[in-house]
Amino acid sequence: MKTSYPRIRNVRPKAGADAFRMGNSGFGGTAYVAGGDASDAMIDFQPSLRGPDAEVLPNRNKIVARSRDMVRNNGWAAGGIAKEVDAVIGASFRPLFKPDWKALGLDVEWASEFKVQAEGRWRNYADDPRRMADRTRSQTVSQMFGMAYRSYLIDGDALGVVGWMAERPTRTVLRVMDADLLSNPGDAADTDLLRGGIEIDGDGVGVFFHFRETHRTPGYASLDAFSWKRLPREKRWGRPVVLHFFDKLRDGQTRGVSRLAPILEKLKMEDHYGRVELQAAVINAVLAAFIRSPMGPEAMDEMFGDGDGAGFLAYQEARSGYYKERDGVRLGNARITQLYPNDEIGVVPTARPAAQFAEFEGAVLRHVAAGLGISYEQLAADWSKTNYSSARAALVEIWRSWTQRRIAFSQGFCQPFVMAWMEEEIDRGFIRLPPGAPDFRENWTAYTRAKWIGPGKGFVDPVKEAQAAAMRVSLGLSTLEDEAAELTGSDHLENMEQIQREIALMPEGTLHPAEESFARLLGHNAAPESYDDRRADR
Repeated sequence: MKTSYPRIRNVRPKAGADAFRMGNSGFGGTAYVAGGDASDAMIDFQPSLRGPDAEVLPNRNKIVARSRDMVRNNGWAAGGIAKEVDAVIGASFRPLFKPDWKALGLDVEWASEFKVQAEGRWRNYADDPRRMADRTRSQTVSQMFGMAYRSYLIDGDALGVVGWMAERPTRTVLRVMDADLLSNPGDAADTDLLRGGIEIDGDGVGVFFHFRETHRTPGYASLDAFSWKRLPREKRWGRPVVLHFFDKLRDGQTRGVSRLAPILEKLKMEDHYGRVELQAAVINAVLAAFIRSPMGPEAMDEMFGDGDGAGFLAYQEARSGYYKERDGVRLGNARITQLYPNDEIGVVPTARPAAQFAEFEGAVLRHVAAGLGISYEQLAADWSKTNYSSARAALVEIWRSWTQRRIAFSQGFCQPFVMAWMEEEIDRGFIRLPPGAPDFRENWTAYTRAKWIGPGKGFVDPVKEAQAAAMRVSLGLSTLEDEAAELTGSDHLENMEQIQREIALMPEGTLHPAEESFARLLGHNAAPESYDDRRADR
């Protein structure tokens, strides 16, 4: 049996919108909406492709100026920056030295002795109340690191210059530089080998840095604004000179961008809206009520037209005299005013702040908090809708981000400064190396290897988190040193030394809490060993 098939005609594509849609769905167009122009949202969204420095450098000064102004004058911006500086750097940002004794071919006993000696020397240097480590003698080392990190957040760059002052007890000094001072000599235009004040070699390495002697607008008469100083990245033997830390997001990027840049527009809009709402609320509070005259427009026109306004003035004088002569009727501490005939009291409606203001502000602050990498609750200090689980989850996420930034900043800015400091300590014999030890200048990293600690994470529920820490240590998932550094920002060895002194001072027959309660922290129900048994074991 013969089967017949319908004849298929050649159909030409429709012109107009259908053909336009076909062209944007793969037939000579794009398979991605993001690459097409059919969407109303995309048709005016036409950014250009630029090199990394072409994106950053032309508008860098304006971004920095606006960011600084926002931090000076906006409480949310100032609070967000202060919270991150306090969490990442804090009041005491210091290294726990961990020399790589295996790479150096030395032993663990030497590493322990080196650690104690180096950390003692660093404390005396970094925490000196005379502030000898600061070239300007105005800050301790931790305070200088905090200012540098703040500059990184607001300006996009953390800059420091390691110097040498022979008259100081420790001759290595640091000066944290204002990011504005790093600029091209003579304010010249950027070139392929000089951009943003940094000379770049053929490999893209910043080899020399040009610092203006003083700010372009210092606020006082000075000719130093027209002179520059050229400093090398490091000495020929490797001693760091210029410290430069920034977020490098693309290959070829020379300078950093303010962390406030993505949220600056919304911060400004929220700031303006908040000011307008506050002003409106103040006006409503000041102008709570008014007296309404019964005179309409026709009566006003008639009185003004009669005798060049003499009738209106006489009417107003009569009203004014009436109110001055009468003090009203008092009822306790309240006073009921007697109104002039036909006058009425009008009340200004108190519609401020607007009902949607709190919701709008909350939405903006969530956007700002996400841009800063913190939670809304931390930025707004609003914990009214937060339970333990959500607070704990937020803390874990935020702490992971802050830990990453702490590690990056310590490696990029703090560690090179420690290398310069330790070079002097070893050269002058304050820190001694064993006979036959590898040369320091050939093993900078191995000798100065360290873990930097700052403020601890803190506790949402101290009991639960202390128990969890003890369990992690008991299972080998963590160490006492890591837990002490993360939870309280302290040094485990210092804690143990202090506990040993406290145990020695305990009265006879009394256990120290560290001896008595460790088993309970793990959830054990068995009674702890007796005091005599524990003492006998020691």
